Amino acid sequence: MYEEKYYELLSRRFKNKEAVLTEIINLEAILNLPKGTEHFLSDVHGEYDAFQHVLRNGSGMIKDKIQTYFGTEISPLETTELATLVYYPEAKGNLVKESFLQWGVACERARTQKKYTPEERGERLEAWYAKTIRRLLHLTQFVSKKYSRSKVRKALPPQFAYILEELLYEVDNSQDKVDYYQAIVSKIIEMDQALPLITGLGYTIQRLVVDHLHIVGDIFDRGPAPDKIIDKLMTIPSVDIQWGNHDIVWLGAMAGSPLCVMNVLRISARYDNLDIVEDSYGINLRPLVILAEKYYKDNPIFRPKEDPDDPLLTKEERLQITKIHQAAAILQFKLEDQWIARRPEFRLGHRRLLRQIDYKNKTITLNGKVYPLDNTCFSTIDPHDPSRLTEEEEQVLERLVLSFQSSERLKRHADFLMSRGAMYLTYNGNLLLHGCVPMHHNGDFKSLRIDGKGYSGRELMDFFERNLRKSYRHPSRHEDFATDLIWYLWEGESSSLFGKKDMTTFERYFIKDEATHYEEKNAYYQLRNRKDICEEILLAFGLDKGGHIINGHTPVAEIDGENPVKAEGKMIVIDGGFSKPYHKKTGIAGYTLLYNSYGMQLVAHQPFKSIEDAIQNGSDIVSVKRLVDRELERKKVYETNTGARLLREKADLEELYDRWPTLGVEKK
Repeated sequence: MYEEKYYELLSRRFKNKEAVLTEIINLEAILNLPKGTEHFLSDVHGEYDAFQHVLRNGSGMIKDKIQTYFGTEISPLETTELATLVYYPEAKGNLVKESFLQWGVACERARTQKKYTPEERGERLEAWYAKTIRRLLHLTQFVSKKYSRSKVRKALPPQFAYILEELLYEVDNSQDKVDYYQAIVSKIIEMDQALPLITGLGYTIQRLVVDHLHIVGDIFDRGPAPDKIIDKLMTIPSVDIQWGNHDIVWLGAMAGSPLCVMNVLRISARYDNLDIVEDSYGINLRPLVILAEKYYKDNPIFRPKEDPDDPLLTKEERLQITKIHQAAAILQFKLEDQWIARRPEFRLGHRRLLRQIDYKNKTITLNGKVYPLDNTCFSTIDPHDPSRLTEEEEQVLERLVLSFQSSERLKRHADFLMSRGAMYLTYNGNLLLHGCVPMHHNGDFKSLRIDGKGYSGRELMDFFERNLRKSYRHPSRHEDFATDLIWYLWEGESSSLFGKKDMTTFERYFIKDEATHYEEKNAYYQLRNRKDICEEILLAFGLDKGGHIINGHTPVAEIDGENPVKAEGKMIVIDGGFSKPYHKKTGIAGYTLLYNSYGMQLVAHQPFKSIEDAIQNGSDIVSVKRLVDRELERKKVYETNTGARLLREKADLEELYDRWPTLGVEKK
């Protein structure tokens, strides 16, 4: 009965039986097109300018396409100019227009010293428009070759869709329809629509070069504009996200975890990013500011990290952030102690550090050894009950949690992360995950025991995700198990997002002995160098041994010779350090990965200068590509996740086609 009802409902999409047949043929054709290009980014950490430039240039693919198609037909300078125009069509287009109207063609002036009249400048601008539109049409045709006309049509700017379809499929037939083509372009220029058309073509090319985008974790923290990154991601038609540890605490804050709220604020203060919280998300920090001003003073270890080459803070601003930083840290440590006491199953009793302090002598005992404490700020801590919150602190926490949950923009961003995100993803034969699959040194999966049941491997990550979604659905519950598990993801030994034994945040603030700062990594980070281990992980997640694990989270120190491609190509680590503080450590400014129908390429990026420099001078991110894996035969759509879905649709339509006579009369 349900099957019949399903096909009855499906039949309503089609006017007649012939329409069903047409769709079956269309799907069969799409299934045999080359696989679209996947673009992988990880650990962007709020670095919006570099992030959006890498998106705009397709990790260097757009310039490659220009060079491949035009070859020596255009000069290297023209290649750079055309590429920049595709990356930033509005800004670059307006800059070129202005240069024509005010100064003429710069290269012509330099050569002839001729002063052009306004009429001559207009004629030269029109010639540039015509030449540029034609080149962009050719380039659009070239990058759209592996897509159906329907998909290309959807990528075109709506206001020019009909005109562009005409131009795209006539641009190579100029001998037959030269007047027709020129008439369209001339009218576009005459109606002052050339720049909007060029802009539309630029964004169409960007969209067609990349078919699907993967963000392998950590959009938030450190950099100045994670909100802009999410705004950009929300405009991309095909994107998925694997949550990172920094993303999780922001989601936890929206789910009502006071611990996550304080961690978000502590890190924001540490990296001088409180304006993201206040200005971008409209969260009222006044209660925390008042508390901080009352109880805390200047403290060198809590001063915000600033760019030494470009310090922007005044002395007063620096002091205020330093005080806020201390208030947030102490509140976090108090709440953490309560959380550990509340959840003995997490086995973190040894991390109740506030209870191991000798407050009179300012020392702490760790693993039987006594260490002096420096830069302490314990004025609100009761030595007899260290985790007890003062009445003022309780009020501040209550107001901060409410303010986070009342932020409409943050809620919209968090909803997007929840709808497009997951702990891991299996996609086109590859496993995408941010942190790790917790393991023992012998290669067994490490388990977390809850209520007598052990969770490990894929089951553990599914368990984490179920509870995160449960907590997010019930944001008013602050101390339930699901919400407490979010914090375990931040610092628990069996967390797939932490991947270490202990989080030594407290030690880094207050103990000078750097031996106490060491965080022992999970065995996964050694074992992932072995091909057999990676293959076992792939099998455990329902994939075959031919796939790859694509990993973020741990910056690759290329400067020290570390290889991001491990385990004979089975493991690819793409956190190369987008975040500026990592550049000196890694020697680069991030890795990205491209996977098209021919195979995989890893791309190493050098630091990005600025958008202004890119537009004015054509500067680009210097990117070095490295072949990771080449397909023996060009991969087709039917071999992908999308292909599997289309094959199911085609099977249903074929069944509908056979059943059609039994489903009622033809539609009028």
